[in-house]
Amino acid sequence: MPDSLYPYATAADYAQYGSGGIPAEKLEKLLHRASRQIDSLTYNRMIGLGFGNLTEFQQGIVKESCCLLADFLHDNADLLDSALSAYSINGVSMNFGGGQMTVINGIPVRRDIYALLGQSGLCSLNLNGRYFSS
Repeated sequence: MPDSLYPYATAADYAQYGSGGIPAEKLEKLLHRASRQIDSLTYNRMIGLGFGNLTEFQQGIVKESCCLLADFLHDNADLLDSALSAYSINGVSMNFGGGQMTVINGIPVRRDIYALLGQSGLCSLNLNGRYFSS
């Protein structure tokens, strides 16, 4: 099976970087989903380059980001699966996606997780002096 079909982080990585709040029976599925979302956030560069061809630093950043994103997906599952982006009841309104969250390439992600992933250099449209379009 190609590397791109495996999660970028393992249960051992999650024990190191994650909150520990994801039940064991859901962990692999959420790490896989987070990995595919990381592919979108990084313009599928790891699929082209191969995860094993990244530097040790980049691999560590991706693993940590994957674990944190899995926690985010688990903790906000109801909100993220909702078709609503805002609602109002009796004059009190609530908008989703503001504050500490952003949407990149259609992927909702916490800003701090995206900033961490950005340290890998794989999120930039400018890579090695060449510009890529999203």
